[in-house]
Amino acid sequence: MDNKNEMIETNQSLDILIANSIDLIQYARQLVAKQVNLVQLMTYYSLGKWIVEVQQEGQERAQYGKKVIKALSDHLTEKFGRGFSKANLEFFRRFYLNYEDRIAETVFRQFAIEKTETVFRQLEENPPFIVSWSHYLQLMRIENKEERSFYEIESAKSGWGIRTLQRQYNSSLYERLALSRDKDAVMRLAREGNVIANPKDIVKQPTVLEFLGLEEKAEYSESDLETAIINKLQKFLLELGKGYLFEARQKRFTFNEDNYYVDLVFYNRLLRCYVLIDLKVDKLTHQDIGQMQMYVNYYDRYEKLDEENPTIGILMCREANDALVEITLPKDANIYASQYKLYLPDKKLLQDKLRQWIAEEES
Repeated sequence: MDNKNEMIETNQSLDILIANSIDLIQYARQLVAKQVNLVQLMTYYSLGKWIVEVQQEGQERAQYGKKVIKALSDHLTEKFGRGFSKANLEFFRRFYLNYEDRIAETVFRQFAIEKTETVFRQLEENPPFIVSWSHYLQLMRIENKEERSFYEIESAKSGWGIRTLQRQYNSSLYERLALSRDKDAVMRLAREGNVIANPKDIVKQPTVLEFLGLEEKAEYSESDLETAIINKLQKFLLELGKGYLFEARQKRFTFNEDNYYVDLVFYNRLLRCYVLIDLKVDKLTHQDIGQMQMYVNYYDRYEKLDEENPTIGILMCREANDALVEITLPKDANIYASQYKLYLPDKKLLQDKLRQWIAEEES
């Protein structure tokens, strides 16, 4: 009996040892990866800064800038091998020009000239760069500074990989979020990313469902659309945004012996409320709005807990009509219409629309 107990204790100790060892090694690797990434970005920033400064000294000669990069590339490649091509040095230069206000001159001198090791503590406590070099290569393609900042913050906060960043940019996430907000909230997008604080923050105009693979001109039913969404649920959750948990499709509830069905039911843990989505393949009508109001009322009265926030209803339709929603519902209604697109929207068109909207707000 004693041997058996000793064996159990030994196995438990071994399990703890293995778990602690795995946890420590994963932590150490993450720590090293963060430090390596920070050192890499600071190095690229510093090289870019020096290139710009030397080029500016010779700005009277048109070909001087190109010669600077070529000469530096030749020497660095000979000394260190791959990684310092003319194209890469040009990226370092652009990196500095895009983010030159991130690093104070004293910090730059401590890192690149004095090579003070204690500067890393300061950099780690308040990191000037928050994503990887691969992310910055994508971000530097974005001309608008506010938009670039938004995608950088969202990539860091949401853990986006490169493909997800590319998809969100190509789907015009920034413009779609901005067009559903007031001017002050648009400015916060660039400073803080997409902070979910109230029901309007989860609505996009439009919602982009290109990943479903449905043809825009094809005939399909609401059931077809719903099935396509369920089959691509992970991508749909990514498009919806932060904090969503899927609960059910065609969720039935009974009232006065009649059965009703909500197309899709989600819970948003950031807003701490239910989110009901009804899919409409035709033009939005006041009957659709009234039906959603009934769904929301039911969930508020019979499903949500006292400590949870009021239910949100989203009518996802091919043709949204904000004016109809506004005239049909009271001002404090938590119901929104969101037009969906089965293809990536025209980014330039959305950019022009956003600029026009901001100009109207300012005037």
